[in-house]
Amino acid sequence: MARAPRQADVAAAAGVSQTTVSLILSGNTEGLRLAESTRRRVLKAAEKLGYVPDPVATRLASARNHMIGVYTFASAFPTAVDGFYYPILAGIEEEAAALGQDLILFTGTGGLGARADDRTAIRRTRIADGCVFFGRHVPQEPIDWLLGGGFPLVYVGRRDELDGRIPFVGVDYVAASAAIVDRLVEAGHREIRYLRSTDDALSSSDREQGVRQAVAAAELPSQRLVVRAADAEVPGLVDRWRREGVTAIVAEETDTGSLSAALLAAVEGVEVPAELSIAVLGQPKDHPEVSGFEVPRRDLGRHAVRLLVEQITSSANAVVPQVLLECRPVEGSTIGLPRD
Repeated sequence: MARAPRQADVAAAAGVSQTTVSLILSGNTEGLRLAESTRRRVLKAAEKLGYVPDPVATRLASARNHMIGVYTFASAFPTAVDGFYYPILAGIEEEAAALGQDLILFTGTGGLGARADDRTAIRRTRIADGCVFFGRHVPQEPIDWLLGGGFPLVYVGRRDELDGRIPFVGVDYVAASAAIVDRLVEAGHREIRYLRSTDDALSSSDREQGVRQAVAAAELPSQRLVVRAADAEVPGLVDRWRREGVTAIVAEETDTGSLSAALLAAVEGVEVPAELSIAVLGQPKDHPEVSGFEVPRRDLGRHAVRLLVEQITSSANAVVPQVLLECRPVEGSTIGLPRD
């Protein structure tokens, strides 16, 4: 097998020194007296030979290689077209291409025998100029290690861990969730229940905060407002709540969508919204008729890449970049007047 061409081969073909080739191919010619004909000759020789720079050597020489990482804590990259994360990944790819960045996808442990949230696995991201992370939780020790070393990173999703030092692009779930409850209150509902997942992710807490704020503002009772439930418990809860006079149920929409799916399955024999109004804090897959809101997932990916590249290229990052995006309301047809 023929070996790949090296800078020495390009230098020989162009009739210049290897140092000159290195400077021209790296773009580091500022302050160097160099004839334009020499530069063109080197570039032509490199193209003819099919020379491709070693990204690791390029990084060592210039501290940048125009490659950004994307890290998931799953064992395989979540690329299903109908999955929660696909639009985020599409946004990441679109913005990376627009900004002239290549992508490296870091999946799980990379076969290193470590956990995906282990420092050994996460430190691999340093081969890139910076990295976009996403997942419902933050492995604090390795992320703190990256931040302490000045490595540029952006999390997809609001984060408050590590004393607020994590750059992120998140969603304003508090305002979006409060707006859904406001709609129910304006329609006349007074007995409302909120189905929350058993997980303690920050996005879940933000949704609950929005629900509680709206209920408090409407001066409605909140003692039995929030119920954490597993999917299998939902049918029994719905039956009990209807007997107790509950007129509206709101469900959290997580990345799996299983809790809202359980609610929709539980009300299949119920006239919605004539007998019971329902809403989802998000938008269930394949159910555009459900009232809720649309999470701007594609924009999350695009903004994350933009913030990351700004960190990489900026010489001063005194302020931690943290952005919250608004959700688009989904009118739907599942919120109506409470039944007399």
